[in-house]
Parts: sequence; C-alpha cells; structure tokens
Amino acid sequence: MRVASFLLSLVGSASAAAVTADSLAVRTSPSVGAGCKALQKPLGDAVFLPKTNVYDYEAQNFWSNTEIMAPGCVFRPKSSEELATGLKALVAANAEFAVRGGGHMGIRGSNNIDGGVLVVMSNLTTLELNHDKSIVSVGPAYRWKDVYAYLGKYNLTAAGGRLGPVGVPGLLLAGGVNFYGNQVGFACTTVVNYEVVLADGTIVQANTKSNSDLFWALKGGSSNFGLVTRFDMETIPSRKVWAGTWTVAAKYIDRFLAATAKYASDIYDAKSHIVPALVPGDSTLASVILFYDSDNATFPDIFKPFTDIPTIASTMAFKTVAEFTAETGEEVVDGINDVFVAGTVKGTTYSELYHGISIINSTFFSQLPKLYAQIPTANISTIQLDWQPIGYDWIKASEARGGNALGLDSSKVYLCYAEVVEWIGSAYDDIVASWVEETTYAINNATQKAGLYDAFNYMGDSAGFQTMFTGYGEGNHQKLIKIAQKYDPHGVFQTLMPGGFKVY
Repeated sequence: MRVASFLLSLVGSASAAAVTADSLAVRTSPSVGAGCKALQKPLGDAVFLPKTNVYDYEAQNFWSNTEIMAPGCVFRPKSSEELATGLKALVAANAEFAVRGGGHMGIRGSNNIDGGVLVVMSNLTTLELNHDKSIVSVGPAYRWKDVYAYLGKYNLTAAGGRLGPVGVPGLLLAGGVNFYGNQVGFACTTVVNYEVVLADGTIVQANTKSNSDLFWALKGGSSNFGLVTRFDMETIPSRKVWAGTWTVAAKYIDRFLAATAKYASDIYDAKSHIVPALVPGDSTLASVILFYDSDNATFPDIFKPFTDIPTIASTMAFKTVAEFTAETGEEVVDGINDVFVAGTVKGTTYSELYHGISIINSTFFSQLPKLYAQIPTANISTIQLDWQPIGYDWIKASEARGGNALGLDSSKVYLCYAEVVEWIGSAYDDIVASWVEETTYAINNATQKAGLYDAFNYMGDSAGFQTMFTGYGEGNHQKLIKIAQKYDPHGVFQTLMPGGFKVY
C-alpha cells in the first residue's frame, strides 16, 4: 500500500520439485520470438508490432519504470474467446508471454517481457451489475477508480484497492487488502465467481459449485492456474465514508507506534480501517489513513489513540469511496523506479505487537544511512515504512465466505509491513536492490530472535527476491501445487509465462 503518496520468487520445496519434474519435461527451452508469428494468422487484428501506436502505448502503460521492457509484440484480445485462441497458439508454438492487467506490480518481468508476447487485458471491459445490484461483474481491464466511479452512481462500492490507480486483477489474485477487511475479509473472498481461460484454451467458471478447488486457489494463488477474464464480486452499500489522513510531527512517533499496536491488539470496531506509515525526510512524518464506514459518525473511539495526538495536517471528512481513492491516487508518481518489500510479525497482546513494530521501525531506520550514503537525496523520490494489522474479525470474515489460500490463523493478530523505496535514475537500481535485501534480512533476523516473525508475505507488497507460497503454510502450498497441476498439467503458467510468483 503506497501511503507515502499522501505525504510528499523464489519459492518451492524439495517435494514440489520432485512432483513437477516429469510434467515439465516436455516443455523445455521456450522460444521468445515465435509467439508473435503464431498469433498473427488467427488473430492478426489483435496483434501489434513495434512502432505501431497501440504497441507504443501498451508497452509503456505501466506505473513504474521498473516494469518497462521490450516485448516482441502486444496481443490485445477483445474477448475471452480471443484470449483462449491466442493462448492455444502460444502454447502450440512453445512461446513465452507475459500478462498485464493494471500494471501496478513493480517487479521487473512480473507483467512484462523482453522479446516475447505481452498480453494486455485492456479490451476486456465488462462492468455491470446483476438484477438486484448485489453482484458486480468486472473485467481485468479496469483500475479500481473506474469500478468505484461506476458503483458510486448506485450508492454502492466494493472491497477493492485503496488507491484508485491500482488494477483490479492484481489486487484480487493476491488476496486483496481493502478498506472493508474487518467486515468482509480479504477482497478475494468477496468474489463469488471467476471466468477463467485455462492453458488448453478452455473457458471455465470457478465458484462454489463448479471447479470449486480452482475457485479456492484463485483466492491468493495469483496467475498460476489460468487467466481470469471476469470477476463477479459482492457489492457493498455505501453513500459516504469518514476518511482521510491524520499526520503528526516526528516528536510524537513513539505515541504513534503505540497507537498502531493498541489498534492492532484490539480491533473492536469492524467499521474501522487504518494504514499507519512513517516517512523519513528532513523531519520524519508519521501519517495514518483513517477509514470509517459511516456517513454520519466522526472521530470514533477506536481512533482516539491516533486522533488524540495533535495533528499538523488532516484531510478527514465525509467523502465517497470514489472521492477518497481519487484523493489517495492524486500523488501516485508515474515514471519512477520502485521496490516494495513485505514482511509480517504476529502476536496476541499489545506488548508483543508493540515490541514487533518497534523492532521493525528501529532496524529500518538504522539502515537508512547506508542508503543515503550511496544515492543523492535529489534522486530519492520516496522512502516509507507502513503497517497493516489483520486480526480476528478480518480472518473470520474471510472464513465465513469460504476462506482463501493465504493460511492466516484467526487466533493471531498479524501486523504486516511494507518497506518502500522509489527513486529516480536506473543507475541506482542495484544499490537499492542490495539495500532492501540487506534491510529485510536484518528485520527478519531480529523478529525471529524475538519470537515474533511470521513467514507470510502479502503478495501485493512483495519484492521479487522474496518467497511467497511457503508462507501460506505447507498444507496450503501443497494444495495449490496439486490444483495447478490439475488445471495446467504441462506447467504452461510455470514456464512459458516467466513473470509472477510461482507455486513451484
């Protein structure tokens, strides 16, 4: 979650490798150039080569410079059927491809490719309500700002991204941290049906009655099973909410951290949601997103540990979700380089959570001089550290909707955090990469020593060097592997689509 905008995989196990070796043996040395040629005969009007307007636009239509690469061509299907035809052609040609939805994950190669086919979902534009307006069907072309603007006309919203520019598919397939988490759980558990194109070109529906194992796997399992072309998800009644940011001076940081631990240890009001962050600079700022699902109540008691701290800036007011996510999205900086790194501590008491947040904070800030010594201040766009508490109500709400693949235990409180660095100039890429890895290992070592570490990494905030599905628990990880093998027996999404976090 990019809070600073308001203010200024290697996965697997020995058993997994053994299980998949035979199934992948038939697919070796994929071609990076054959895909464009294979697509042109059946789908020529949907394939765009370099130096065409569509190619030039789509190949640059990413949030961060980190994601910019040089695909051999762009494939922009106009329907699920066209995507299915194209995917069959790519598999037959043993051709590498990447898939881009919103283009917001800043991991090089996660949603783009050099030389291969870039599949873009821009023309898959379903956006409609069912007869009683309880379900909204959303195509992968959209950003959440589009969904909120559409639903707002009906005094509705959905459990989606907290910044308007974030893409729909990436957030939902990662699990989906959202403003309504304490009421409905992860955003993925509000999805009641997925339309999915499988590796063999079959188009299927995944829900509780049809392909129920695939339905479960897509709730946090990312793009390891097929390409989702429609999400059918619950709507939420909403006229306005009380929301904004509450920013305090550096001298109150200790109170701010204590307030974060206090909230996390006792989330007694499910209408509430917070995203606290520290942003270093000439004077470190502490700012928290406060979101309250009410169109008539202000300053609820659960926020008092924050709102009792004197503010130097506040945007708290009644606004629609569309208005608020437009506000949060205003400062999203395009055309920079960035990295997000995720981590988690867990506990059950205030003292445990406060100890965990203090370790993370002190370790992160102690590492900053090393970064400042190597990169000029003018080339650092943003540095931040933020937290996301996920507690009993959140996890139980997810379980009530059928659960997900993430493997969180409702008897614990999880305090997820994200380290964020955004910089200008590719000359500093390696410096930043080394620094965030070193800092992350230092944090993890310290929290492990304190007995507070958890292996869960939230995919939406993770870096390419981090492990993913092992943090979901061994049982869930093995279940995901089996489901991937069932629906993609030749490992197409493990091999021909090199980007993203792989289940094996």
